[in-house]
Amino acid sequence: MAEYIESLQRLSEQFGRLPGVGRKSAMRMAYAVLELTDEEALDFSKAITDAKEKIHLCPVCKNLTDRELCPVCSDVSRDRGVICVVEDPKDVAAFEKVREFNGVYHVLHGVISPVNGVTPDKLYIRELLERIGADDGIREIIVATNPNVEGEATAMYISKLIRPLGVKVTRLAYGMPVGGDLEYADEVTLFRALQGRRDV
Repeated sequence: MAEYIESLQRLSEQFGRLPGVGRKSAMRMAYAVLELTDEEALDFSKAITDAKEKIHLCPVCKNLTDRELCPVCSDVSRDRGVICVVEDPKDVAAFEKVREFNGVYHVLHGVISPVNGVTPDKLYIRELLERIGADDGIREIIVATNPNVEGEATAMYISKLIRPLGVKVTRLAYGMPVGGDLEYADEVTLFRALQGRRDV
């Protein structure tokens, strides 16, 4: 039935473009939107357009923000001598939930993956090196990419670039299972991984 209603089908297809949303879930979401009042539907669409218009990358760490600088970079109490390098903004949110890390972040927005066409120049690695070069107070870079093949390759690539600069490079250690995602790790696991980081 739904496939004969063109606008409903288009709406379902848009939901289906989201990660982890299958065809049936997308259609359920489309029907749920139809059950919203006109005001709720407008609020829903405005939330999407506002997010797209207002959220941008922090010029310092490349995390998402709707301000000039992200909350971490604008917090003067953070230790700017320690930078935690993560794959994406969701990883920053995961670390911030732990409330044990007082350094700052650098978001790569991906990992090196030649199979998927992701080369180092498509990540924010150059910007990380520029941050290190511009600030002689940086003592440690924690490479917190996921413990899978791409994450490990990215960590090794970054460490080879940074080591000649005289800055300590560490990697998250025990607590994070190989093949796991930081986004789904609990606070205790992330805390133990931070405490047990090792030199790369």
